[in-house]
Amino acid sequence: MAKNQFLPDNFNYLYYLVEASRAQISPARFAIIATHQWLDNTYNPLYYTNLAVTMRAGLDIAERITRKYKKPSFGITQTEVDGNFVEVRKHPVLVKTFCHLQHFAKPNLKEKQPKLLIVAPMAGHHATLLRGTVQDTLPFCDVYITDWIDASQVPLSAGKFDMDDFIDYIIEFIKFLGPDVHVMAVCQPTVPVLAATALISAEKSSYIPKSMILIGGPVDARMNPTAVNNFAIEKSLQWFKKMVIAHVPPNYPGYMREVYPGFLQLAGFMSLNLQRHIDSHIDMFKSLLVEDDEKADTQKKFYDEYLSVMDLPAEFYIQTIKEVFKDFSLAKGTLISRGRKVDLKAIKNCALLGIEGEKDDIAAVGQTKEALKLCSHIPAKDKHYHLQQGVGHYGVFSGSKFRQFVVPVIRDFVYKYDKS
Repeated sequence: MAKNQFLPDNFNYLYYLVEASRAQISPARFAIIATHQWLDNTYNPLYYTNLAVTMRAGLDIAERITRKYKKPSFGITQTEVDGNFVEVRKHPVLVKTFCHLQHFAKPNLKEKQPKLLIVAPMAGHHATLLRGTVQDTLPFCDVYITDWIDASQVPLSAGKFDMDDFIDYIIEFIKFLGPDVHVMAVCQPTVPVLAATALISAEKSSYIPKSMILIGGPVDARMNPTAVNNFAIEKSLQWFKKMVIAHVPPNYPGYMREVYPGFLQLAGFMSLNLQRHIDSHIDMFKSLLVEDDEKADTQKKFYDEYLSVMDLPAEFYIQTIKEVFKDFSLAKGTLISRGRKVDLKAIKNCALLGIEGEKDDIAAVGQTKEALKLCSHIPAKDKHYHLQQGVGHYGVFSGSKFRQFVVPVIRDFVYKYDKS
């Protein structure tokens, strides 16, 4: 394609080509859906035949492969507190351009619970990836979560969003919720949460969080570098800008915004364990063949979430690559945010819990634990660490082992420092 005089020199047509492909395949996709519905009608004389069962299974997989997955809902309407089921209502309490601070309120619960701010990663997946994290902490905490907005949905006129903005958002959220809040960062936001807490502490502010819980994040990505870390080091910033940054097409509100597209991120995620994802879809097909609906539904729910991704603002992504994975600026003590030096030694009155997964292949063992050493002015008695055996990156913040082993550690830690 020839360059248009009205487009910037670095214009990337990749996103446009993907959207064109989606448009071209849509007639075939509608045919797949219509055929599946016809074969899935019990009044169809073919419904009970082996041919129909096989075709339904194949069409089901084909429909999922050609689908553009939308953001799932949290779908949390109740929780159990002290043996009693309590209603839960989600609503935004603070609306920002790139993030909605959501509150999972329990309007009928009279007792006061510790405030927990869960900072979800802005790393491709929606905040709903932490649905299990929210669900499992609701019984003992008053939970808030950062619900980041897909950059393709934010008009270019709204301005840019980088890692400094992320840090400022966290500072604002912490101050909004008050000085009695506990902050939990999952994966990517461990770095900006530490930075935000250090800046608040340097102000000698009364809004210092009571505690920080850091889960599976690249606080110091030099420790036991993973394939993700090595890839970030090997490629130059110019390479990232040229190869993975694209412009949002005109069929989205964020037209012409530079982003790291969700589909590229998803390709990266899946390439780390490609064979496992292929095997999972083969297994899903087999479950549909034998009409094991329960197993198939479990597999579908996982991929409904996993395959739902969002675009990241380009400036946020590039700055994160530079500061976290190339310069290691927080770990080295050289991070500057809007002219403010981030000094982790300023954190003195905030308890710290680091949690890692034994098999984490994204933020390896040791990367989060390093925070305990870097926050050297937090008293040793207020620094805690938990290594969860037998879990990878996602298992350290969701799933059965998280629920059974990690949640009690978080609950006891929060209760201990909420009363201090």
